[in-house]
Amino acid sequence: MINELDGVDWSSMGHAYGPADDVPVWLREMGSPDPEVREKAFGNFYGAAHHQGDVYPCTAASLPFLFALADDPATPDRASVVALLLSIGREASECDINAVYFTPDGTESTAHADVVAQMRERAGTFVRYAADAELLVRRAAIEALGLFLDDADLALDVLRGRLAVEDGTVERVLVICTTADLALRLPAVHAAATAWLDALIGERASDAGIRLAALVHRTRCTPQRIGRDLVPQAIELLRQSTTTPSHTPDDDAHEPNAEGETGTSASPPPTVQNVPPEIAAAFEDLERHNRVHAPTTSLLRTFHAVLDARIPERTALLTEQFRSSDAAVRYDAIRMAQDLMAAWRGDHTNLALHLADCLLPDDPYTAASAAEALRVLAPVSEPAREALASYVDMQRTVHGGDVWAAPQPLLRRAHQEAVLALARLKDLRALPCLLTALDGDVDAWRALQVVGQLRPAAGDLVPRLTRRLAGADFSQDGFGSSTGALLSALAALRDPAAIPALTNAVTAAIRQENWRTAATALDALSAFGTRAATASHVVRPLANAQDIHLRMAATSALWELEGNVESAVPKLHDLLDTHEHRTAADVLGRIGQPAEIVLPRLRPMLTDGYEWTRIHAAAALWDIGGEAEAPTVVETLLGAWEKNDATSNYVVACLHRMGPAAAPALARILAELALSRRSGHFRSTANDEELQTTCRAIVTHLV
Repeated sequence: MINELDGVDWSSMGHAYGPADDVPVWLREMGSPDPEVREKAFGNFYGAAHHQGDVYPCTAASLPFLFALADDPATPDRASVVALLLSIGREASECDINAVYFTPDGTESTAHADVVAQMRERAGTFVRYAADAELLVRRAAIEALGLFLDDADLALDVLRGRLAVEDGTVERVLVICTTADLALRLPAVHAAATAWLDALIGERASDAGIRLAALVHRTRCTPQRIGRDLVPQAIELLRQSTTTPSHTPDDDAHEPNAEGETGTSASPPPTVQNVPPEIAAAFEDLERHNRVHAPTTSLLRTFHAVLDARIPERTALLTEQFRSSDAAVRYDAIRMAQDLMAAWRGDHTNLALHLADCLLPDDPYTAASAAEALRVLAPVSEPAREALASYVDMQRTVHGGDVWAAPQPLLRRAHQEAVLALARLKDLRALPCLLTALDGDVDAWRALQVVGQLRPAAGDLVPRLTRRLAGADFSQDGFGSSTGALLSALAALRDPAAIPALTNAVTAAIRQENWRTAATALDALSAFGTRAATASHVVRPLANAQDIHLRMAATSALWELEGNVESAVPKLHDLLDTHEHRTAADVLGRIGQPAEIVLPRLRPMLTDGYEWTRIHAAAALWDIGGEAEAPTVVETLLGAWEKNDATSNYVVACLHRMGPAAAPALARILAELALSRRSGHFRSTANDEELQTTCRAIVTHLV
């Protein structure tokens, strides 16, 4: 079959990066005896012909050849081929089978339907693969049975047979998961499949882990039957299935690494050369977050997803996970707790304290993960404040005041994450470590993320930040530059001592024609208001800049520095006709009633097709026009909020300013407070907490 590749018109098809002429090359190389050639071929196919899960006509055309490779005993890596088939089929089956999609060049495509049809035609092949002698072939094939085999009785019989003969926990749990997938896809087999799962749950002599898997996936099939006894039953099975391991999931987990460290996992991968540290760290985080340490983790994640909004039950389950005798179970509970606390409102004090208990001095790998979660969750991590401070202090006592720059990667990361979490809580006990970072220039970019939270320490921080700003390369912008973070931190600290340095930064950025950085520096100057009036001579000419973003920033700064209505309002009026119209509306709103000449220009913006434009215009109308505009403003704000809840923080901030005039919005405010799931801008924890606080303040004033 593979010799027939040249019979396909690959050049008429495309993939993510152009014509598909290279697809037959990759398919041939997948059968190469050279492991490096095979690895590159699979990588190229995933990256282009199956880019981020996409399915193209060339992907569908590849299926017969992939099946031929999987069928051929001489293929060196059949498991990877079957896994690729599964991935293509899974992604295609998640598409709308009746929809028409488009390839990158704009051509209509029904490749997803073609893939699903081929997979179902070849479903019997997966029955054969499910009994293959090679373990990894069986794993992929078992999952495929639930997706593609339409003979429900045959599929269930095959799965029953696989459970009886498989001796690996991963494979047996996969059989149970696939049974639930099958029951949910094919109603004809639902009753028989769930009856079998019930029988597995009731087999008290069976392995507790398998019974737990059956319980979780039985619940997936009938979530309406969730009762009070479900979580206690699951917790008991979890206890029975968890034994105290003689070692952690990695065989060498507690063996000292090259730096003499021990912990729940081996050292992180070495830092990539010639890559900005922020980018390298982001990739390390992605790899770390995808790790699974305990065999029950995927199952428990599924259980949490099934429980969904049942927060007390999920909290009880997580509490058991944190109390497990298995360090790997405890470690994986950290991310699950973070996900729950980040997505759902409520009193998460106990979970925050469980995270704090994971700040283990002798296990920096676990401590770093817990501290990272507490950093991300601020301010909900408040109950862990003292534990964080104690951990940071202990690390400095044991390892020295420069532990921020410790040569051991795990120790350094654990310490830094704890310091950042403490600073996110505005705790000055983080200051000495942040000063170490700024003075020693080791991972200073991390410190710059949080120093703006410590305004009482501006006297210590601003001189250090301004020195760094003076040495910045203003020709650089983007991820390779820390200039933006420096400017933002100085703006947040609000210390007038920074004004000369910020003024010089504007000049330096303009000299390098770096308009974006110049605009950021102007925004920082704006934060100081009239105290920065000495910079007016630098700012004023930029209010006529050709670059619209720079002109907007300069006009805004000039208003904040001088408060000259006659000069600012006409320029802002003109900016309402540019892509900076929302920012211009905000500044006009801050000017207030003296800007009433722009009201006729703002009112048409209330009918704009983009809800963000409408709410900025509505807020400006209120701030300028007052009571007379209230009915229209409230209607516009509520309409935009209904369409896009990411606007909620901005909307309620305006409603709060409106006082009694916001009364028609009271019902919507109360409905927001009654929600269990977090909302707010980007659904971040901090933004949602701020949203709730503002909503409660509105209710207090209106009720």
